[in-house]
Amino acid sequence: MPEDSSTPPSAAPSPGTTPGTTPEPGATVTTTTDTRTVTTTPAPPEDDLVETRHTLAVGRRRLRYTATTGRVVLREEVFEDGAFKGHHAKAELSMTSYVVDAPAGTRRPVTFAFNGGPGSSSVWLHLGLLGPRRVDSGDAGALTPPPYALLDNPESLLAVSDLVFIDPVSTGYSRAVEGGKPQDYHGFTADIESVGELIRLWTTRNNRWLSPKFLAGESYGTIRAAALADHLQSRYGYYLNGVMLISSVLDLATVDFEFTNDRAHVDYLPTYAATAHYHGRHGRKSLRTVLAEAEEYAARDYPWALSRGHRLTAAERAEHVTRLAALTGLSEDYVDRANLRIEHVRFFTELLRDERLAVGRLDSRFTGPLASGTAETWDGDPSMHAILGPYASAWNHYVRDELGYSSDLPYTVISERASREWSFKEFEGKPVDVSAQLAKAMRANPHLKVHLAYGYHDGATPYYGAEDVVAHLEIPESLRSNLEHAYYEAGHMMYVHEPSRVQQSRDLADFVTRASGL
Repeated sequence: MPEDSSTPPSAAPSPGTTPGTTPEPGATVTTTTDTRTVTTTPAPPEDDLVETRHTLAVGRRRLRYTATTGRVVLREEVFEDGAFKGHHAKAELSMTSYVVDAPAGTRRPVTFAFNGGPGSSSVWLHLGLLGPRRVDSGDAGALTPPPYALLDNPESLLAVSDLVFIDPVSTGYSRAVEGGKPQDYHGFTADIESVGELIRLWTTRNNRWLSPKFLAGESYGTIRAAALADHLQSRYGYYLNGVMLISSVLDLATVDFEFTNDRAHVDYLPTYAATAHYHGRHGRKSLRTVLAEAEEYAARDYPWALSRGHRLTAAERAEHVTRLAALTGLSEDYVDRANLRIEHVRFFTELLRDERLAVGRLDSRFTGPLASGTAETWDGDPSMHAILGPYASAWNHYVRDELGYSSDLPYTVISERASREWSFKEFEGKPVDVSAQLAKAMRANPHLKVHLAYGYHDGATPYYGAEDVVAHLEIPESLRSNLEHAYYEAGHMMYVHEPSRVQQSRDLADFVTRASGL
């Protein structure tokens, strides 16, 4: 909680102004009065960061820390005809950092965290798992009604690491500068470069080059984190101690059902089985037993059956229809009509159709009513519907009331524009896959540790597909011990499930402590 919520923010300029409305340096503004026309050059955009002081009780300890939130101006070196023309503002990235008071000379770890999308702000990891305050959103079957509440988070990673949460361009309060094009940042390389630049800036300005350094990314944020590990090393000689990949998806082919990609059907099967188990379609079997059966089938027999196509005999096809139906909880008729290939949103719509319910994609423990009992697919993800309101409301209160930052800009939790415009031009003609970059970073830095967190009920980034990608990393056997895996009986944001949140908090704190080597 804030030590003194009445204490005014310590930073100038005033957070009461609307950031990001200043033209680019060199742009002119013409105003006309009754007697003359005046042409002026506006001031360039500046950082608008606000500091507040807080404490957090962690067991018998009281952490005293400084929270800093607002926007940082990113600049680029500009050359014309070989001549250096200065550093020009290009974007303003919103961020929030938490730095614990520590004795001089203490090399406390720091973790840079972000979510995915692409087009998502960092609010999920911030208020769901890692930060010193968390939202009370409830869980599947027991959602908290509005207006929601904020709670202290004694399991916060802040107990062992300082934290910096980053919102990529067009998310949160992050924007291109006035006159700039947001689309210039809605792409793989531009995103890596802009987020990497903020990490470098923060590290330099806070004199943290000799601190243990970590990245924590969720979902598409795992693609960003893996690529950043390589980018930071190659561009700046910025070596990390560890990378935390939460709900990992390093190769998008594992979740792509288009273009006759049978891989995704295989990768999703254990998640379908876990979902069917949660919703009572596996009788008295344990989840572990169900997953073992699904994984065994996905490892050998199912890929073979899909590869055979129409070469399957009638008897063979019938056998696989029966096995798939038993594992997924779907009818044999549906599996047969789907030609043994079950697309994920259709699965989430079909499994509980007899109850006129759809299950969630982000977390298949959640359910919501179907608009129509004959709908081919849902009209929205019930698990996203369940958590969007609590997180958005909690952040918009927290940033003003406790962190002391005010802006008339909307805090963009998820940018549909960024998602719609996102470019993977660097991967034209091939799958979007950054596993090679992660492997390269690990080979160059043999001290780099990687923690992977999986949710069994994650229908966005299935755990079995993520495991498969990691199993094929091109690293020597000596580096395999640098990889560790953690599993939770929840979904994509596994921390909305209270037992998973508590356990995951312990797992991440333990990982950071060990990988820091302090």
